[in-house]
Amino acid sequence: MVLLKVLRKTKQKEKELRLLMLYKLNIWDVGGQRTIRSFWRNYFEETDGVIWVVDSADRPRMDVCREELHKLMKEERLAGATLLVFANKQDVPSAMTAAEISQALELDAMKESRHWSIAACSAWEGAGLLEGFSWLVEDISSRMFVRS
Repeated sequence: MVLLKVLRKTKQKEKELRLLMLYKLNIWDVGGQRTIRSFWRNYFEETDGVIWVVDSADRPRMDVCREELHKLMKEERLAGATLLVFANKQDVPSAMTAAEISQALELDAMKESRHWSIAACSAWEGAGLLEGFSWLVEDISSRMFVRS
């Protein structure tokens, strides 16, 4: 299971790992190639959260990335979905910071209509992944469950 490999790789606190293990996560990696974008709609039903992974070192594609992200998040069936943006490849020296990516993707334009966060990460090193997933799970669960 990919999520467990990611969690093991991050070597984070046991408390945070337990938080994620309280919830069942169905995760689909649908890829971003132009030829398969039309299939994204097949995964929208009952979606509570979207994870958008950005190659932080690929500056030339930021405009396309922004356009596709905003187009996706305007889908009616994703109206209530939380958005987590992973600013990946932070281990690459030429990588944009999470703040630079947030600005390039115009994430502030979504602040009135959606819960979102951006997390700097390195999938290669495992850095930042657990923090991002923890935020996503907390945000979704806070909207779905009433705590006593």
